[in-house]
Amino acid sequence: MHTSRLLRWPGTANLRTGRALATSLLAAAAVVAAAGAARAEDGTDGQGARAVLAARSPGMLEPRLPAYVNPALPVDVGPSLRGPELLSEPVATAGEPLHGMASELDETSWDEPGQIVVDARDDLDDASLADLVRDFSLRVVKPTSLFSETRIQIATVDGPVRATLERLARDPRVEAAEPLAWVRASFVANDPLMKDQWHMARVGAERAWDFASGRGVTVAVVDTGIACEDHGPFTKGTDLASTECVEGWNFVTKTTHANDDQGHGTHVAGTIAQSTNNGLGAVGLAFHARLMPVKVLNESGWGTTADVADGIRWAAEHGAQVINLSLGGPRNSKVLQSAIDDAVARGAVVVAAAGNTGGRVQFPGASDGVIGVSATDVNDKIARFSSRGQGVDVAAPGVNVTQQTICNRGRDKCQNFYAYSGTSMAAPHVAGAAALLVSLGVTDPRAVEDALRAGARVVDDSDGGKLLYGAGILDAASSVVRVTQNHIVVRLLALLVLATWVARRARKKDATATSPWRASFLLPALAAGPGLFFFAPWLLPRVELAVDVLARPIADLDLLIGASVHRWLPLANALVPLGLTALFFGVKRLRPAIAGFAVGTAAYLTSVVLLGEAAGPFGRVALVVWCAVNAAACLWIARTNLSTR
Repeated sequence: MHTSRLLRWPGTANLRTGRALATSLLAAAAVVAAAGAARAEDGTDGQGARAVLAARSPGMLEPRLPAYVNPALPVDVGPSLRGPELLSEPVATAGEPLHGMASELDETSWDEPGQIVVDARDDLDDASLADLVRDFSLRVVKPTSLFSETRIQIATVDGPVRATLERLARDPRVEAAEPLAWVRASFVANDPLMKDQWHMARVGAERAWDFASGRGVTVAVVDTGIACEDHGPFTKGTDLASTECVEGWNFVTKTTHANDDQGHGTHVAGTIAQSTNNGLGAVGLAFHARLMPVKVLNESGWGTTADVADGIRWAAEHGAQVINLSLGGPRNSKVLQSAIDDAVARGAVVVAAAGNTGGRVQFPGASDGVIGVSATDVNDKIARFSSRGQGVDVAAPGVNVTQQTICNRGRDKCQNFYAYSGTSMAAPHVAGAAALLVSLGVTDPRAVEDALRAGARVVDDSDGGKLLYGAGILDAASSVVRVTQNHIVVRLLALLVLATWVARRARKKDATATSPWRASFLLPALAAGPGLFFFAPWLLPRVELAVDVLARPIADLDLLIGASVHRWLPLANALVPLGLTALFFGVKRLRPAIAGFAVGTAAYLTSVVLLGEAAGPFGRVALVVWCAVNAAACLWIARTNLSTR
């Protein structure tokens, strides 16, 4: 466990105070300067993904792994293979042909034979839907869990599937129709005795914790579930004891108990928010974030595109700001894409594994609006098994990633620490880094991705390198430091400009107006604008709640409650200084403080517009208008309070 910054001695911090502050101001100034193969037949060959994978011989799947990987460890590859009866994941190096792996790359081989997903128009009533089913001779297997909202259902087809899908696509009552396809958890189990979390050091976890730890952010893990609660035979992970889990949903059993009976989801969740600095086990990157378990994969690690789509929608609708998808398959599902679009529109950051085929990026890793993540090893080389190509946005450590997970299908309190490899292990590093950024107020999904890409460490800037690493290898520390510096510089400059303007306007109306250049004005202005102790992360880590509170602007304090609350900017509007004016205008000595608070709030609102990192509940235009109107009102309130008449 890395604890050097978490347990930093106060004396050490004090000795470095002057140098750290000077360094932070110089860095902030530097930031300002820098700112200037489709199937030919009908798709019903009778071999679904499970049959194809189960029929493979071990020889076809035997990988050539790095020296530090133990190829003897078992890996889950399909619902027909359970427990110890598992084969090794296929891997490949860049440029090498993939032998015996056609089913990994051919999306049709992962389709469930004879079953399709029909996404009818949302406004279609039950009678019209019944007519649609009858017109195409469909047999409805079951509606999806969110059928009443999405009008998506699963059906079987008699006869050529492809022809039926083509006819459905032309029907005005249908939004999308596609084969029902399987996805699977993407990991390669590795040396369970490896306890050194090299991957956390590689993404700069310790430095990142000086600036953020994920408070107020909810991260949904759409996977096999998480060991988040004591329920029946299942128990909460011992190294998740101090991690908050919010209520999730189990799309396999249709209950609120999304317990992990496979192990993949708990391992993934640990990288995001494993309990940290508790003297036990491993660390998580955003360990103060909340985990939302959304179970869409069964105990063998398999699920369908329809269930994953429902899981994404459910997570976004129930307040997840970050959604991790350490799963995938070759089918570019329109239903899945629609769910992703809905989640992003609601302000959720969607992160997904690129896949473990060694070939092209799988879906949803390659889907629009998703941050696709490839995997790297301890030498910053692309992992041999990692998918690569168009769709990789950033790379992250994905070899020998150590976290706690369940064993014995989560029964009998069986838990242990294992090192797994796969893009499934890489993606949660990025999801954790996204949670750190959201906790700093970067709530627009596009801005989060931009910050992650800007902070990524470039190891190969050639065109070929970008297909392997995307923007580079994740550097969470660089991303959060950049964002914090940008916030400080923009808000300080906005505060300086607005305070000067208000002072001149007040003097123009009243020659005896109070000067803002006094502590009674400046301290509240700093508290409302950049934060009273905005420089704190360079002196003390914001892991401590008191430090975190003091380093935040007042308008960001609602982020500690929840990022969903912050979208409404309840503490950054003219009503707060207006209320203070109504209550205390008669107390003359408090007027400068109220004026300072009003100008600080206006500076914060100005920064929201200039930085373009926040997502409002009604879109960008509405957010800009809201900020402009309230900033103008705050400046009027400030001028009024500075007047002595």
